[in-house]
Amino acid sequence: MSKMRFFALQELSNRVPPEVKYPSNKLSDYYGSHVFDRKKMQEYLPKEAYKAVVSAIEKGTPISREMANLIANGMKSWAKSLHVTHYTHWFQPLTDGTAEKHDGFIELSEDEQVIERFSGKLLIQQEPDASSFPNGGIRNTFEARGYTAWDVSSPAFVVDNTLCIPTIFISYTGEALDYKTPLLKALAAVDKAATEVCQLFDKNISRVYTNLGWEQEYFLVDSSLYNARPDLCLTGRTLMGHSSAKDQQLEDHYFGSIPPRVTAFMKELEIECHKLGIPVKTRHNEVAPNQFELAPIFENANLANDHNQLVMDLMKRIARKHHFAVLFHEKPFNSVNGSGKHNNWSLCTDTGINLFAPGKNPKGNMLFLTFLVNVLMMVYKNQDLLRAAIVSAGNSHRLGANEAPPAILSIFLGKHLSAMLDEIARQVGDTRMTPEEKTTLKLGIGRIPEILLDNTDRNRTSPFAFTGNRFEFRAAGSSSNCAASMIAINAAMANQLNEFKASVDQLMEEGVGKDEAIFRILKETILASEAIRFEGDGYSEEWKQEAARRGLTNISHVPEALMHYNDNQSRTVLLGERIFNESELAGRLEVELEKYTMKIQIESRVLGDLAINHIVPIAVTYQNRLLENLRGLKEIFSPEEYEELSADRKELIREISRRVTAIKMQVREMIEARKRANQMDNYTDKAFAYQETVCPFLESIREHIDHLEMEIDDEIWPLPKYRELLFSK
Repeated sequence: MSKMRFFALQELSNRVPPEVKYPSNKLSDYYGSHVFDRKKMQEYLPKEAYKAVVSAIEKGTPISREMANLIANGMKSWAKSLHVTHYTHWFQPLTDGTAEKHDGFIELSEDEQVIERFSGKLLIQQEPDASSFPNGGIRNTFEARGYTAWDVSSPAFVVDNTLCIPTIFISYTGEALDYKTPLLKALAAVDKAATEVCQLFDKNISRVYTNLGWEQEYFLVDSSLYNARPDLCLTGRTLMGHSSAKDQQLEDHYFGSIPPRVTAFMKELEIECHKLGIPVKTRHNEVAPNQFELAPIFENANLANDHNQLVMDLMKRIARKHHFAVLFHEKPFNSVNGSGKHNNWSLCTDTGINLFAPGKNPKGNMLFLTFLVNVLMMVYKNQDLLRAAIVSAGNSHRLGANEAPPAILSIFLGKHLSAMLDEIARQVGDTRMTPEEKTTLKLGIGRIPEILLDNTDRNRTSPFAFTGNRFEFRAAGSSSNCAASMIAINAAMANQLNEFKASVDQLMEEGVGKDEAIFRILKETILASEAIRFEGDGYSEEWKQEAARRGLTNISHVPEALMHYNDNQSRTVLLGERIFNESELAGRLEVELEKYTMKIQIESRVLGDLAINHIVPIAVTYQNRLLENLRGLKEIFSPEEYEELSADRKELIREISRRVTAIKMQVREMIEARKRANQMDNYTDKAFAYQETVCPFLESIREHIDHLEMEIDDEIWPLPKYRELLFSK
């Protein structure tokens, strides 16, 4: 056994779960203790400053410089009570994580005495270097200036000894360089559009909020084994590795008892989350060995997204303390389930109505039906945009792999709702409603309260499933920023609701009554979006054929899927709803294509290095052992006995030789393919070249290595195997 693998397994055997203690027996004693929430604002801010913050959060009113200074001073006083020494603007650039630049409160007074100061100017805006963050050609490398600006709707928090202030991140010329800026625009767009539709039914509704409940799946691998796998360290996934004889076939890991070391990690993670006001609630074993899930209570989408990004960072840091590495890659292990990040999405009014929950009266049911049907049309018209928002190098391995929804977008409603919509759609002839129908809205809608929608079965093969009072977008990858999905969904929903409202208004201008106009447009929409509804097995080959007949797209080619950001429909949504401008949209596409290219480039380089410098030498060493063994057999046995005894060894030597030759040849060819792609100036052509000429080598080289793993003596195999990575707790 190689020294690296041997010492990794030796270190693993000595692991003992650390003791983790709760700060208090009462969660309420420490929940939110590290968040500058409204309760602490009231304590640390003057009344006028507190009112200014609340008004900015609820009404979007600007904060004056005088008020900003008062807020900053109060925020600093609170932070100092937690022994904070630094502050940072915490933002979400177009990378796979968050960014922060720490500054101390330290300043020099006019008489050169050291003082601690934090001004309103520093709270509201800062100027980090923007040159090295992805920008998609919006900025030149030598043009470094960019700005972060305080997002007052997301509270400041303390991690370790640093005050973190959530901010947006924009270029010197004003273009968004982050996820938060377009997310806030998309949330504002759907608020405005949904409110206008709601007021067709209830004039008291003045705001519509987007709620998000994310479910974060992840793997834990012991840090010693992780460090002994260069592919895991550098790419987040195993680029080689034969399946373990036992993996998830028995489904005994799913919802099983959580291992003690993992429980200790989860316990500390929950404590830190609760201090930061993150309402994590659910933890459990997932399907694959060493795979787990964490989920919180629903929150406002902007705050929920901030919390998810913060949780992912916390998980990495806390995992290291427990001698784990946390894997967010969508497919870290080839033969078992990958990880997703389900986005549970709902819209709620300021009057307390969940727009995706059936009402208690006919008017409420009609409101529910209106939003339900518009979601169907939104997904149908924007299937390519939604797919573009979730495709990536990692997620391409997971989608459609009998563990995650396929790349085909469809909606599962359940048999009761589907039957109701079919009943409405089947009505023919005059669509005008009788006075009685206007009062009771019989037409199949009035019966919804009698149906217990929780009895609707779940369809885990559906990428966009209705689950009783929300929609679950299951296709997002575990490493993704939730904002990418939320931007697309909310912007597309705003666009669809605006079109719906315009159609209703047009009929009303023509003299059609409001109720009748709404119902007529709903019926047309149900019929027009029928193709997106599917209740069956999304994994089946039959569905792929049926989806093609329905005209639904199925794009597994990552660069091709990303190019649909430039479709007319996508542009209508993203530009029409003013989520992006032309340069921002072009920049986003370029960033995603370049990100894909770089990840495949890194995987190719790592695989080539491991294959040539780790696997081939070990294979040749073992082959030499076999050759030495053959020479010994020839010396001891007669020619007849030798021929009989050596046949299997000779075949194994030939097999190893064939695979070593194939690996070396394909690595050379892969390098040449990479060089040709790298010479392309156009980022789109380069991404397509990597997908079509480099990616295939990753699988073919892996196949040869995985066969060698099963043929070479386990004692000399250099890398920890799947059985060790997946079953070591």
